[in-house]
Amino acid sequence: MEYTQLGRTGLKVSRLVLGTMNFGPQTDEPTSHAILDSALDAGLNFVDTANVYGWGENKGRTEEIIGNWFAKSPGRRDKVVLATKVYSNMAADGDAWPNHDKLSALNIRRAVDASLKRLQTDHIDLYQFHHIDRATPFEEIWQAIDTLIQQGKILYVGSSNFPGYKIAQANEIAARRGGTIGLVSEQCLYNLAERRAEMEVIPAAQEYGLGVIPWSPLQGGLLGGVIKKEVTGGRRAGGRTAETLANPTARAQIQAYEDLLDKHGIEPGEAALAWLLTRPGVTGPIVGPRTAEQLESALRAVELELSEEILTSLDEIFPGPGPSPEAFAW
Repeated sequence: MEYTQLGRTGLKVSRLVLGTMNFGPQTDEPTSHAILDSALDAGLNFVDTANVYGWGENKGRTEEIIGNWFAKSPGRRDKVVLATKVYSNMAADGDAWPNHDKLSALNIRRAVDASLKRLQTDHIDLYQFHHIDRATPFEEIWQAIDTLIQQGKILYVGSSNFPGYKIAQANEIAARRGGTIGLVSEQCLYNLAERRAEMEVIPAAQEYGLGVIPWSPLQGGLLGGVIKKEVTGGRRAGGRTAETLANPTARAQIQAYEDLLDKHGIEPGEAALAWLLTRPGVTGPIVGPRTAEQLESALRAVELELSEEILTSLDEIFPGPGPSPEAFAW
């Protein structure tokens, strides 16, 4: 496994991030624990979750599964860089109360304590804002965060789904206040087929020293060899992936992508992850395996080196927006 610093911090993290959103809803607890075991054995030390994972009536279930895994062998916790998130309302669906969501000081304090209990740990290494809160000023947010850092409950803070200007605003206010070093990472939607983050989010992250953690690196399975799986009788596409493939232009693009990688004997999903690992500012993509086999495939991507010929061809198939602001200004 390869490691890198998380943004401008001294924290060393693996170049793959184990996403756990499937733990509970799609992957049962024993299988989830087996995946966590395999990931740790492979040297993957960065585990990402969120307080809301489990969804619906089972919000918080994913954190509980991870906490039970820690409890089975307490030494595991010291090997893991643990990241979770705050924002969503944790009340049962249809039973939401005011101040049980978003980024008020009250909710942040409540949410941290609840996550710590579910995760069966005394601290969270990276506490991430799952979305922007338009109603809460960053002065209030950072005051709450400073208190939690002083209490030892969290160590670093990151953002998720933030636009570039909010990354800048958050860190400028943090700098004016002193104390916390501000945001150290941004978790954003970024992959070969969805490169809008290159316009503003990634430049802002690089400017302020944030590590970029792409989520949905396979664009919901679209970049994982979906057409080949259809042809060979594998798992058929559904949801947004099926809707995308119903568009002839998009289908031709994905077909060209799969044909390119087939010519070079490379699995599409592994290539999509390896491409992200070549991108400036990227710490590591989040992989969310449902099975041990999917984890093994993701791990192989770390060792995969894409030639300049392949990288150029991928840019031709999935052209990015170009440098900002020239891409939209000229």
